[in-house]
Amino acid sequence: MTTLSTLAPILGRTMVLVAHPDDESITCGGLLQTMRKPFVVFATDGAPEDEYFWGKHGSRSAYSRLRQEEARTAVGHVGVSEVEFLAERVSGAVRLEDQKLFRALPVALELLKDVMKNKRPEAILTLAYEGGHPDHDSCSFLSAQLGREFRLPVWEAPLYHRNADGSGVYQRFVRENNEVVEFSVTGEMLERKQRMLLTYKSQFDALPHFEPECERFRPQAQYDYSLPPHAGKTNYEVWQWAMTAREVCEALSDALSGLKQREMAGS
Repeated sequence: MTTLSTLAPILGRTMVLVAHPDDESITCGGLLQTMRKPFVVFATDGAPEDEYFWGKHGSRSAYSRLRQEEARTAVGHVGVSEVEFLAERVSGAVRLEDQKLFRALPVALELLKDVMKNKRPEAILTLAYEGGHPDHDSCSFLSAQLGREFRLPVWEAPLYHRNADGSGVYQRFVRENNEVVEFSVTGEMLERKQRMLLTYKSQFDALPHFEPECERFRPQAQYDYSLPPHAGKTNYEVWQWAMTAREVCEALSDALSGLKQREMAGS
């Protein structure tokens, strides 16, 4: 475990950029309670296209609204009142749909730049590039670009990925290193985090795999987003979702190429 001084870069005015409601509770529900002025940004609408996910809630939009309501309640348990749902800022035909963030990276990046300019964070905490969920990997990519442009420290937290044998790995980075910081969540802090997790009744079946007592962080690794985060199948390929690791990497690479072209044109 560690002292809070090790985590000082992300204990002030930090933007916590995650993909979906509940990501913030699992990865940093404890640490959020020690941050002085955090705000949480959810990068997707939390509702996949497939009726499997939202059918019992009546419609995709109803499911999205429910997840937003759960998110506001959850972060309220730890005193966080500043919340941004990036999908609410979208206009026109573009949708920041759950599972499809990699298809809307330029739009998401411009919206996030506006958030950054308005809220003026001093650091970013996001999700690791690990092949668990394409939206998580997209948040990693977006945070890397924002950190570079705004010259801010970017930290990351793991959620889940697959081992080479196909088994699930939770709350561990694909490639561990000596920069990983473990934060112990105990006592009243743990009770508040557990209230956060229990708020997500729409997701509860997916949450018991995680250990609420331990949170893990590190400065964001230098990723090559043109390559999958590890050999073997990604978690979403194992689940047979409608995208491959190659497609996600191509979208990340295309977005990066577009950024570089715009930078060259503006220089």
